[in-house]
Amino acid sequence: MAYPQDVLAPDERVVVHEHPHWKALLLPALTAVLVTAVGVGSWWAVLRTDPDEPWPTVTGVAVGVIWTTLFVWLFIAPLVRWGTTHFVITDRRVMYRTGVLTRSGIDIPLSRINSVQFRHGFVDRMLRTGTLVIESASEDPLEFDDIPRVERVHALLYHEVYDTLGEEEAGR
Repeated sequence: MAYPQDVLAPDERVVVHEHPHWKALLLPALTAVLVTAVGVGSWWAVLRTDPDEPWPTVTGVAVGVIWTTLFVWLFIAPLVRWGTTHFVITDRRVMYRTGVLTRSGIDIPLSRINSVQFRHGFVDRMLRTGTLVIESASEDPLEFDDIPRVERVHALLYHEVYDTLGEEEAGR
């Protein structure tokens, strides 16, 4: 939970801090296995050729460079992107930060939230993940995909919004 601490107000409290669900890494992991299998098969085919020929070395290096490029692009980059994506609910706001080289984010004050919804299909229910939909006062609804334990997050966010509204009404 180290990331959001540097962007919080002194008395702000973190309620939820999540990365996207691990299912977001499933396709990149399967792709990495496939790319590795094709790379190993290609490299093995190159090794079976006549070692006196000059092209097996060049082809072997090319296979290695192509495999490394694809592995980094199709697996390492999504893994780093996943690790640098943060969905945070505090007692004052909802924060969403994403990006590696170019960071982007949004903060929604709890007092501006009109409604909170969640959505998940059959597979998402089995994996205990889903989409959280937050409708704020002046914008189109924001959808946050692959939120782990989305029903629990929905309930916590609803309670935080309700508590914030109750505090504002008590202060009047």
